[in-house]
Amino acid sequence: MSRAEMDELGWDSCDMILVTGDAYIDHPSFGMALVGRLLEAQGFRVGIISQPDWLSATAFRTLGKPNLFFGVTAGNMDSMVNRYTSDRKIRSDDAYTPNAEPNKRPDRAVVVYAQRCREAFPEANVVIGSIEASLRRIAHYDYWSDKVRRSVLPDSKADMLIFGSAERALVDLSHRLAAGEKISEIRDLRGTAFMVPRGWLPGNDWSEIDSTDVDTPGPLIRHIDPYAMEPEPDKNAVCATPAPGASQTQVIQFKSPMRMPRMDRARTAIRLPSYEQVVNDPVLYAHASRTFHVESNPGNARALIQAHGERDVWLNPPPMPLTTPEMDGVFAAPFQRKPHPSYGEAKIPAFDMIRFSINIMRGCFGGCTFCSITEHEGRIIQSRSEESILKEIEEIRDKTPGFTGTISDLGGPTANMYRLACKDPKIEASCRRLSCVFPGICENLNTDHVPLIQLYRKARAIKGVKRVLIGSGLRYDLAVRSPEYVKELVTHHVGGYLKIAPEHTEEGPLAHMMKPGIGAYDEFKRLFEKFSKEAGKEQYLIPYFIAAHPGTSDLDMLNLALWLKQNNFRLDQVQTFLPTPMAIATAMYHTQRNPLKKITRNSELVETVRGGRQRRLHKAFLRYHDAENWPLLRDALRQMGRADLIGNGKKHLIPGFQPAGTGLHHQETRYPKVSPRAPGRSTAKPVRKR
Repeated sequence: MSRAEMDELGWDSCDMILVTGDAYIDHPSFGMALVGRLLEAQGFRVGIISQPDWLSATAFRTLGKPNLFFGVTAGNMDSMVNRYTSDRKIRSDDAYTPNAEPNKRPDRAVVVYAQRCREAFPEANVVIGSIEASLRRIAHYDYWSDKVRRSVLPDSKADMLIFGSAERALVDLSHRLAAGEKISEIRDLRGTAFMVPRGWLPGNDWSEIDSTDVDTPGPLIRHIDPYAMEPEPDKNAVCATPAPGASQTQVIQFKSPMRMPRMDRARTAIRLPSYEQVVNDPVLYAHASRTFHVESNPGNARALIQAHGERDVWLNPPPMPLTTPEMDGVFAAPFQRKPHPSYGEAKIPAFDMIRFSINIMRGCFGGCTFCSITEHEGRIIQSRSEESILKEIEEIRDKTPGFTGTISDLGGPTANMYRLACKDPKIEASCRRLSCVFPGICENLNTDHVPLIQLYRKARAIKGVKRVLIGSGLRYDLAVRSPEYVKELVTHHVGGYLKIAPEHTEEGPLAHMMKPGIGAYDEFKRLFEKFSKEAGKEQYLIPYFIAAHPGTSDLDMLNLALWLKQNNFRLDQVQTFLPTPMAIATAMYHTQRNPLKKITRNSELVETVRGGRQRRLHKAFLRYHDAENWPLLRDALRQMGRADLIGNGKKHLIPGFQPAGTGLHHQETRYPKVSPRAPGRSTAKPVRKR
């Protein structure tokens, strides 16, 4: 991280310099440490510039010019998500900075850092990556500026973008650059994107097709919702009658138009609508989003092209998932498991949160439309071996200061997808579904939790380990398939509270989220309470819900509030929907169309909550018990014709009185009495209660 350290190591230069918006913590949960140690193991000299002053190029010259490239990342989080709340307010702290100090990274850090690297050394190669770059690899809606922005590639002026799990591409790129290849000639690496002249193709044997020729629906098959917890009718029925409360979502199977000749998928590229088209046309934006997500399975995805002005952004297919031995190798590096010594005694909240936790897998096949994990890590689960995980537990015990015997988490994007995969690799490679568990759990998905149960038991048996907790969110619709797993979890691995995420109770929002019905939650809750009682433990579920998600009406939020009251939930912290780049729900938010279905000019519009007042209202429904929200809720209930829910009895949602000094931020609309001169109508405008 400094010239002094380079001198101590005897280095006259670095092969690559990694620039990050996070503090440098040498721990496998932090991307720069993982990448830096990986390249070090390949024999390269790696420098790291952490949270540089971006107001000039001076800080980017600290370690000199890299021999191979600058590697630029905003950090573990998207810089805009890191700095702003879902209401676009600036956060008061930054968990990835010493002492949580804010304002240590710029907005859209990848673009700013890459431009400064180019300014510092114009002839140096610049490679961008990690989640911020991954989620901006094509034209995308930017919530913070409320407009469609270009791909991050032309804005950053980078030579290459590496998206997804970048280890294999990064190692290959590094060795090829070291062997003398020019970065402008390296065009065959999976998981990479770059700018090319308009109409460029890798060779004469390649073909280009328009995305509108790909998005052609096959037969519509209505699936029964397994979460209704009712016996299924004839499973072979093409259009069986849905169970009560079942989702009506239609799953579209894709096939190429019959008029198209058979093409070699490996040498076929799909041209998406250009940036200039999607920036002004919400229908084409939704269509591009749909095509992008359908072409996301590395087993069958094709290259994508999107024009930006006179040039094209070219995206190679996503990277193939790492094998278990490769995952083990990545996590086997000699991490120090602590922040760099230059930070002294400063506290870094993100490190304190994960220093006793272990990442056991990557990826998620849930397909939740509001989540960007799939766009970054992929849908195929990449699991570490049992031996690798147990060895890391021992390293925590032996190396990490302050370890008292408790492992805070064995997890990943989801707690219980470890070693779950398609039963047939051929089916997995050809699958075009966006989720393995919606609208029902795929019959080809292996849901065996036995390997995870065995891992838990062996982890608990390690000498010096007193408790192993599960802090990652649980996919409860999978868990109910294995009561033995639920029992193991509840008996040994819950520290009083367990996080799960129903997200909503109503069919409309759940269908737009691609989340299971509330019946699966009820079944899991029954098992959780049963096994907690058998274990003699008083434990609680902590459900997470999202307000203002696309497809959610005021009535949906009211019904959710009534469900919360009926179940005696008083939520402390709640989340308003945050449209992150490239997520399917973000496309819904921006275009008011549903990319889960075929997009046409006549597509049904998705109800979208965009106004500040309505977003506050949806959030207020989740915190119906907070007196600060009562004026806003009273106003809304009257307008919805549900004034019967205002009162001081148990059947009411909110009281009719207002405690002194509360509710001042939500001025309530007071409707005057009806004039006798005009029965049923008011002659005065509503007035505001001061």
